[in-house]
Amino acid sequence: MSYKQVVKDTAKVLQGYLTYQAVKIIIEQPTETNPGLAIWLREFSNRNSIQDSDNYLSALVKENKELVLRILTVRKDIAERTMEFLPEMVKTNIEQSNIEHRRYLLERLTQTKSSSLISSSTDETNIDTELNQSENKEE
Repeated sequence: MSYKQVVKDTAKVLQGYLTYQAVKIIIEQPTETNPGLAIWLREFSNRNSIQDSDNYLSALVKENKELVLRILTVRKDIAERTMEFLPEMVKTNIEQSNIEHRRYLLERLTQTKSSSLISSSTDETNIDTELNQSENKEE
C-alpha cells in the first residue's frame, strides 16, 4: 500500500469522524429547543451509517435539507478548530503510545526470562538438596 493511499484513507476516516461529531453536537442542541427533531435525527442516524459520511449526507438531503446545511457548517467549524493541532498531537500520542507498549513488552520479556532463570535455579537447588540428602543417608 502506498503512502498516498494511506493519506486518502485517513482523510476519509477523519471526514467521517468529523461528520459524526457534527451530528452528535446537532442532536444535543435541539434536545432542549426541539426534542422531536433531535429524536428524529438520532433515529435517522441509527438507520443510516455515518461512517460513510458522503452516503449519510446524501440520504439526509432527501429527508431534511436544513439539517444537512447545519451538519456541513458544524463539521467545517470543527475541522477548522482542530486541524491546526491535529498532526502534532497525533504524532505525539503515537510516540507516547509506542513508548508505553515497548516498555510493557520489555517488562514482559524480562519477567519471562527472570522467571525461567529463577525456575531453573530452583530446580538445580532442589536437585543438589536431594543429592546431599541421599549421600547423607548412604553414609
